[in-house]
Amino acid sequence: MERLTDRGYKAYIVGGCVRDSLLSKQPHDYDVCTDCRPDEMLKLFDDFHTIETGLKHGTLTVMSDHKPVEVTTFRSDGDYKDHRRPESVKFERELSEDLKRRDFTVNAMCYNPREGLIDLFGGADDLSRGVIKCVGDPLDRFDEDALRIIRAVRFSSCLDFKIDENTAVAMRKRAQLLHEISVERIFTELKKLLCGVGVERVLHEYSDIITLIIPELAPCIGCLQNCPHHKYDVYGHICKSVANIEPDEELRLTMLFHDIEKPALKTTDENGVDHFKMHPFASAETAKNILRRLKSSNSTEKRVTALVREHDNRIPPKRRSVKRLIAKYDYDFYADWLKVRRADTMAQSEYLREEKLAELDELEKIAEQLKAEDCCLKLSDLVVNGRDMIAEGYEGSDIRSALSFALDAVIEEKVFNQREALLEYIRSSFKT
Repeated sequence: MERLTDRGYKAYIVGGCVRDSLLSKQPHDYDVCTDCRPDEMLKLFDDFHTIETGLKHGTLTVMSDHKPVEVTTFRSDGDYKDHRRPESVKFERELSEDLKRRDFTVNAMCYNPREGLIDLFGGADDLSRGVIKCVGDPLDRFDEDALRIIRAVRFSSCLDFKIDENTAVAMRKRAQLLHEISVERIFTELKKLLCGVGVERVLHEYSDIITLIIPELAPCIGCLQNCPHHKYDVYGHICKSVANIEPDEELRLTMLFHDIEKPALKTTDENGVDHFKMHPFASAETAKNILRRLKSSNSTEKRVTALVREHDNRIPPKRRSVKRLIAKYDYDFYADWLKVRRADTMAQSEYLREEKLAELDELEKIAEQLKAEDCCLKLSDLVVNGRDMIAEGYEGSDIRSALSFALDAVIEEKVFNQREALLEYIRSSFKT
């Protein structure tokens, strides 16, 4: 900014970094807006490491103290024909032209040390009132860029702000435009939304927008769970369980999907009690389909679907049971599984809650003991290996089968992980 202003240009930090600073939060990054044109920027920062991020749209990334700063020329936008990006941009000399094209008032403030805060649309007041409000006509803002609809919900969740009434009405009027936005961009916003402090409220208030993105959730709304363990409908339980778990994207996605197939599998017995048999497996399959549709990473898909599948696996607090589950996955998965179980329990009724939580505490203690003992839980932990099996006369696939047989026995505590004991056990009990 000093480099720009010393050469006679205007320069301001703008957008999220100003908003976060006013909220006493550390900004993640800084954006600068200026009346300096792109070709002039290149000359001005020729001694910096620069990246021509979007020079035709007026943006040059300048590395400052090894951190990227996006420097963008004041601009106004041309027509939006795809409800996402302008067909063209026009470089402007006036700051006001740049600010009025921005999405929400809390993101349309700028600052520099000489002039202080520049707030043309009441963003500071909306920030103090805890309100997300569009700059200008909200219908125009959403027509220009429909992603702003889900971004409004994301900011409402992450900042725990209410959405201005006129803005909310316009969001709903233009909600169908979300179908024209790339699923990758929507998924990015959804994950951030789920990790917000106001997520439970937002999932309820904007369930119509959430179910537009994930229609599989719609049947959960109003689906009652008449049984001692529950006091909310399926959707209410899901919303509460999402808020109950730490703000990790994959854990929150797990809670969003964990009961998603309950409505389809609901049955009621002769006593009027509802049951949802096999719902974890059906929910895991649906979660996989949704994540693939949203173009999730393979690692996220794998972790989330496995946690959904196992979320209702109520193993007894016994060493062998804990060993089997950790051996199937690993210690990290087991720790996540306990978090999921606790979040699920805290979103249920108070019926047997203390007992359920006490059992989960016991399951955690057992895992800690097993880890401290460095228990044998995978093939590489065995004191015998493939060479030993070859020496015993096994060939091909029988080598791994024999080792797996031995590992199962160790996990079941039928035999100790000791060389001679294992070899004798394999000789006497393993059948090819």
